[in-house]
Amino acid sequence: MEIVLSLFILLAGFVLLVKGADWFVEGAAGIAGRFGIPQLVIGLTIVAMGTSLPEAAVSITSALSGAAGITVGNVVGSNILNILLILGITSLILPIPVQRSTVRIEIPLMIAVTIVFLLSGLDHKIRRWEGLLYWLIFLGYLAYLFRIAKKCEEKEEPVARLPLWLQLLMLTGGGAVIIAGSNLAVKGATEIARFLGVSERFIGLTVVALGTSLPELVTSVIAARKGNADIAIGNIVGSNIFNILFVAGTSAMIIPVLFQPAFVADSVVAIAAAVLLWLCVLKDHKLTRSGGILMLLSYAAYFIYLCVK
Repeated sequence: MEIVLSLFILLAGFVLLVKGADWFVEGAAGIAGRFGIPQLVIGLTIVAMGTSLPEAAVSITSALSGAAGITVGNVVGSNILNILLILGITSLILPIPVQRSTVRIEIPLMIAVTIVFLLSGLDHKIRRWEGLLYWLIFLGYLAYLFRIAKKCEEKEEPVARLPLWLQLLMLTGGGAVIIAGSNLAVKGATEIARFLGVSERFIGLTVVALGTSLPELVTSVIAARKGNADIAIGNIVGSNIFNILFVAGTSAMIIPVLFQPAFVADSVVAIAAAVLLWLCVLKDHKLTRSGGILMLLSYAAYFIYLCVK
């Protein structure tokens, strides 16, 4: 009976995620068009942070409760999933164009902060001063995004002609529904995983990571189908940077986070995934279907590795 209830909670979470992401993308794209803000900036900031709120909630709560395996596994696992699985699936629906600044700055920054995250964990603990360092880098990243917005003088066509109040309602309401749906999905999936008797690290890297990454998956797929490709790629890159700098940084500043030795290999996979994305888009500034297939095969290999370990 408990497993049936957990399955129902999981499915209810999925339904809320789909509808919430639809509202969220439409509201964000509409506001971007109304104020002439580049969709890339919206994707890297509002959409990325909004869809990363489940990671933040789960990781901070896990850190406070002493479940370090879920805290670190959620961050690392979500970043691997975001690139290999979510961008892989999204690019199969529609090849994703990538702006020059994303190739030259944002993706290399994502690689760099992931390396910093790995180096921070080599002594098996992410301390408060390292969390503060993450936050300082995060503030610098926000300042960079603000400069992009100011430099962009070309106005984009409005994506939707809805009233501003309705666009804001869709943005905030969609974000709230995304969080509620993700919480239900994670709760149901975690109960199912624990019923099957798998480890905390495995739960963090797979079930919880997938559950908290569902907003990114649904948002990116819907954005790609609606032709807002900049939101699709910006959402993933921004979410990965946000996951490490804000989520892990905030968790470490609240309480030092234990970094299990096994997470070193997972962090190396996260770095390799980011490098693979960069190599796939470096030449043509586009993530093609062939690149997406390569990413999906890479994730399949990683998942098999987790199951074997």
